Amino acid sequence: MFERFTEDARSVVEGAVEQCERSGAQTVDAEHLLLALMDRGAGKGAFALAALGLAERAESVAGALEEARRRVGLSQAEADALAGLGIDVAEIVSRVEEAHGVGAMAGDQKDRGWWGGHRSFSQGAKDVLEKSLRIAVARRDRRIGDEHILLALTARPGVAAEVLADHGVTYESVTRVLYGGGEAKTG
Repeated sequence: MFERFTEDARSVVEGAVEQCERSGAQTVDAEHLLLALMDRGAGKGAFALAALGLAERAESVAGALEEARRRVGLSQAEADALAGLGIDVAEIVSRVEEAHGVGAMAGDQKDRGWWGGHRSFSQGAKDVLEKSLRIAVARRDRRIGDEHILLALTARPGVAAEVLADHGVTYESVTRVLYGGGEAKTG
C-alpha cells in the first residue's frame, strides 16, 4: 500500500515513526500520525489544518494528546463513561504516577516492543492508514495523500479524532476546506 502514497503522505508516516521514537513509545499510534501531520508545513493536509487554525493551537493539541497518553490512550469520552461507573481515571493515574513516576501508566520504556530498528504500528494507526486508502478510493484519487490521512484521523473514533474535534477540526470542516470551495467554520 505504501507505494500508493504521495511524497507528502510518506513524509507523514515517516514523521510518525520519528514522533514515536522521540516519545519512547513502543508502537506508532494514530496520535503520532496527527503530530507528524501537524509538523509538516507542506501538503494538502497541512494546508487544511492551517486553514482551520490548528497551526496556532499546536501546543494545545500536543497537550491534549499527552493527557490522553497519560490515561493509557483512553479518550475523554471513555474516561467519562468509566466515571459514570464510579471509576475515576484521573485518580488512578495520579496514584500510579505518585508511586511510580509521571508516565508510568503510558509504558514509556525505550527500546521495548520492537526489533531490528523498526517500530511496529498499532492497530489504531493501521486502521487510520487503511481508512485513508478507502477515502482516496471513494474520492477516485489515484494516490493516497496527507489530506486522506487527515480525513481518516477525523473519521475514525479515538483520541486523535476527539482532540481534533475539540479544536474544531472535523471530517466535515476538512472536507469543506479541501473540496468545498468555501470557507470552513471551526467551533
